[in-house]
Amino acid sequence: MDDARLSFTDIGVVYFGNDWQAENRTSSHHVAERLARVMPVLYVASPGLRAPQASGRDVRRMARKLVAALKPPRRVRDNLWLCTVPQIPFRRLPGVDALNRWFGIRAVRRALRAAGIARSISWFVVPHPGFMAGHLGESLCVYYCIDDYAAHPGVDADLIGARDAALTRTADIVFVAPPALLDAKRALNPNTVFAPHGVDVELFAKAFDERTEIPPAARDLAHPVIGYFGSLHEWIDFELIESLARARPAWTFLLIGHAAADVSRLAALPNVRLVGAQPYASLPAWAKAFDVAIIPYRLNRQVANANPLKLREYLAAGKPVVSVRNAEIEKFARWVRIADDREGFLAAIEDALREERPGLRAERSAAVADQSWDRRVADVLAAVSAALSRRQPSPD
Repeated sequence: MDDARLSFTDIGVVYFGNDWQAENRTSSHHVAERLARVMPVLYVASPGLRAPQASGRDVRRMARKLVAALKPPRRVRDNLWLCTVPQIPFRRLPGVDALNRWFGIRAVRRALRAAGIARSISWFVVPHPGFMAGHLGESLCVYYCIDDYAAHPGVDADLIGARDAALTRTADIVFVAPPALLDAKRALNPNTVFAPHGVDVELFAKAFDERTEIPPAARDLAHPVIGYFGSLHEWIDFELIESLARARPAWTFLLIGHAAADVSRLAALPNVRLVGAQPYASLPAWAKAFDVAIIPYRLNRQVANANPLKLREYLAAGKPVVSVRNAEIEKFARWVRIADDREGFLAAIEDALREERPGLRAERSAAVADQSWDRRVADVLAAVSAALSRRQPSPD
């Protein structure tokens, strides 16, 4: 990204992203880390899309964010600062938006000063803090849309959809990761650019490095091992996984990720292993234990508009992949077996196990070798640089 570096002097980014400490690393984190190689970044850990529940996890998260909000920005690494700006989550109550805007703008501006960022680009990866766009003295506003946020389970769909549309119209440039959302975004803002997800190619290639050690919890599992990593949320088809595990009791189903939904029926099965969230950097070592990697999503609106990160990560790790169908996954049909029902999913896994041969691993990895996060962010920065240039006043 050397060319991009020359274009971004004397400017930084105020970046509204997912919780920095979230168990699942998303494109929000990958992009921010690479922007920080080019310019100063103040990462604002934004509140969740849904209103908090009375669960212990939500209470702990709210308490952590409140404590963090009372502190100045924390330097995470060179050029990257982290701050938290909590918002009242009950967004439909009268006066809440005005209070959140008043407090948020002042808190972010104070954090920018503390981080030494005098001139900035506002960069939104989530839509709900978008009411601050244009109120931070920014030189440019970017909306980097990575999901159909209104389709997330448990959110106020009408409100989040309205926030998403408003930010799309307000932004100077919009990047869209899910291809299914591209036309709708362009109808609201002609300065919309397709920006598909990337992958950490070098990291996931460690899955077929002889020196990579499989974690102890996965070393002695009965093979074949059918693996998944990512959040175990409402959009996962747990009934599909259960039916597969019951149909093939000699197989092991290794599920890696935070369980944000009820997984008790899976946990009760003797051939299912739930190992919880694991550090992102360790995922290639876990994937090394997989014989087949799966994407067992429910077929709903959120999945139809998704661009799953794990698809490229599985391929970069050289693993055969069986998945449900959506527009982005179909682009990889040469490398991914796509199933439309439970019987088809089971048959696809069996085909993948039977047809695996030497050389396929390297071919799968090569299929995504040119889709690194470094390259994706360089492309995005080129578009941002051009948009920023258009906003500069012409010399007399």
